[in-house]
Amino acid sequence: MTIDEFPGWVKAGHWNTVRQSILSGDYQPAPVRRVVIGKPDGGKRELGIPTVVDRVIQQAIAQILMPIFDPGFSTDSYGFRPGRNAHQAVRRVQSILKEGRRFAVDVDLSKFFDRVNHDLLMTLPFW
Repeated sequence: MTIDEFPGWVKAGHWNTVRQSILSGDYQPAPVRRVVIGKPDGGKRELGIPTVVDRVIQQAIAQILMPIFDPGFSTDSYGFRPGRNAHQAVRRVQSILKEGRRFAVDVDLSKFFDRVNHDLLMTLPFW
């Protein structure tokens, strides 16, 4: 289904089934479609493309959780945060250097979720 088809799908009553499966705890996201795209440096990057329904659910969850968790993030964190981008991160590093500090830390979680032990991660007490 395309995003353009989604409103009609909802109006046809299909969303009620999804809603009930979410509320009952039975909802299972569909497998993502894997696509490989080229990077400017000649490398390749694998993307996972969720279904429209799964993406709508992901976005709804993000809109609820972001205001709860975002205030607890470091003010110097710029990755995948609303209203922040790489250009702002560069300007922040420049300002830190002007203050006389000589170290900046860059953490890239490239392929973290591909490599992390999910079973172990789910056993950790985050709350």
